[in-house]
Amino acid sequence: MPDRPMLTTESGAPVADNQNSQTAGPSGPVLLQDQHLIEKLARFNRERIPERVVHAVGSGAYGTFTVTSSDVPRWTRAKLFSDVGKETEVFVRFSTVAGSKGAPDSVRDPRGFAVKFYTEDGNWDLVGNNTPIFFIRDPLKFPDFIHSQKYDPHTNEQEPDNVWDFFSHSPEATHQFTWLFGDRGLPRSWRHMNGYGSHTFQWVNAAGERFWVKFHFKTNQGIETFTPEEAARVAGENPQHHQRDLYEAIERGRHPSWTLKVQVMPEADAATYRVNPFDLTKVWPHADHPLIEVGRMTLTRTPDNFFADVEQAAFDPGHMVPGVGPSPDRMLQARLFAYGDAHRYRLGINHTRLPVNTPRGCPFDHGQNYGRDGAMRFDDNGGRSVNYEPNSFAGPVQTGEPMYAGMETGGLSGSYGPEIRDVDDFRQAGDLYRLMSGEEQERLVAAIAGSLSRVQPTDIGEGIVERSVEHFRRADPEYGRRVEEAVKRLRA
Repeated sequence: MPDRPMLTTESGAPVADNQNSQTAGPSGPVLLQDQHLIEKLARFNRERIPERVVHAVGSGAYGTFTVTSSDVPRWTRAKLFSDVGKETEVFVRFSTVAGSKGAPDSVRDPRGFAVKFYTEDGNWDLVGNNTPIFFIRDPLKFPDFIHSQKYDPHTNEQEPDNVWDFFSHSPEATHQFTWLFGDRGLPRSWRHMNGYGSHTFQWVNAAGERFWVKFHFKTNQGIETFTPEEAARVAGENPQHHQRDLYEAIERGRHPSWTLKVQVMPEADAATYRVNPFDLTKVWPHADHPLIEVGRMTLTRTPDNFFADVEQAAFDPGHMVPGVGPSPDRMLQARLFAYGDAHRYRLGINHTRLPVNTPRGCPFDHGQNYGRDGAMRFDDNGGRSVNYEPNSFAGPVQTGEPMYAGMETGGLSGSYGPEIRDVDDFRQAGDLYRLMSGEEQERLVAAIAGSLSRVQPTDIGEGIVERSVEHFRRADPEYGRRVEEAVKRLRA
């Protein structure tokens, strides 16, 4: 036989027998002294880390981002955009939102679209979805929204009553529901959908000028979607259809790519713009702020180990680089805390030192700070260097250069409703409906009615249906009428 590496325990000791447990004689009970058996079983029991509360089902790949425009330094001093042709390594994770591990990845659901740029100034995580908007604009409602979409505590299933009850009390979700139940709620693959930063972010250039920006990753494979019947068949035949599609495409050299485009708004324009530019339930119409190409992202390599990279990948919107910053978007402000906190719970305080999460493009591969200790500290833990600052021992010091511009604030603290500049929460949903072709509208109405008609025909249920239909009617009278008629037909 050819030479083979030696099997060892996790402490490095040779394993003499990996086929038979130690027992008290040939027919006796298994012995607790069998360290290899105990270690193997204990590790097996702990192989499953807590899954993500949302975005549990996902796939990922490595690639590069290449700058294609020389204009970007006008708006941001972020170094990854400094020169045409400059390449930055990326890791991208795609995901569904509501399903738990093992759920099909081809079902109707928003898709997560998260990009980790390994820049020379550290990691920049752009964490968005395949929709430019979201269901809600205030993070205080986020846990309630997710609970309404997840399994019911009594039936342990996703309940239409819960989904539509929350929607009926949340008119701002009408825009996103129109996206979700439209054709793009069922993408044919991860490759055939767009990605969006969704939130408004800030860019700051070398002169200190601030701009508000939205990110759009436009698929170069073209938008392709499933019909509901195709999606149901694919989910039954292979729950990991999207995962397989991405893997096979990259392994066969058909590297998927996206063109990154941005919308840019000068800071001064935000105060008077007709839509609150920081409202996550609204888009900036392209007629007002056209898309500007800045680069191309191409995925070229599948992870060698799915768990190490895809499951342990930790994306945090708070991970920004000089020239990129947050905005007053309420949902973004909450995500700056929530994502990092989720990773600290799920992966541990030292998750940023896992290979997929460590900086790569900068001179220091693990950050330079005074963080020490914690579970699973697997490097030298700072060695003998001191763990406080300021100090007299040549430890790292602050730059004194803000990464982005501060935001003016004023007024008394308190719980305030959002600033609504547009007429209502329905205009853009109606605009989206009217942009659709007749066939697209038919499929949209059928998908909504198919779900809404499953609400229980009780007094409470009838109220849920009536409120939901009214939202669609306020978006467009025809839209609401067609949904109402379709629901009645299905419930007759």
